[in-house]
Amino acid sequence: MKTIITTLMSVALSAFVLSSSAPAAEEVMAKPVTIKGTATCPKCDLGTEKECSTVLQVKEGEKTVTYQLSGKVDKDWHKKICKGPQEVTATGTVSEKGGKKMMDVTSIEISEKAVK
Repeated sequence: MKTIITTLMSVALSAFVLSSSAPAAEEVMAKPVTIKGTATCPKCDLGTEKECSTVLQVKEGEKTVTYQLSGKVDKDWHKKICKGPQEVTATGTVSEKGGKKMMDVTSIEISEKAVK
């Protein structure tokens, strides 16, 4: 009986150590992506939020997908789009939180097609 309990405890401990040392699925999938779309303020331009922030609206087929942007680059960029949308190219890591698509931005640039 003592051998069985010791064996079961060893298996449980091994499983715990292996599961805690493996990277989370989110971390493995967090590769930078580049997305083109319309950056705008959901408060001032869209009227959908109570506070200023930056969202990136992207056409995917017939549907518009909205990404909530975050990060230092986003905070510096917001003043450029608060009163009017801009066509942009944004690079960063995408995740989902509370059913919303999020993007931690590392760079944002006005799209060349918008500069004419």
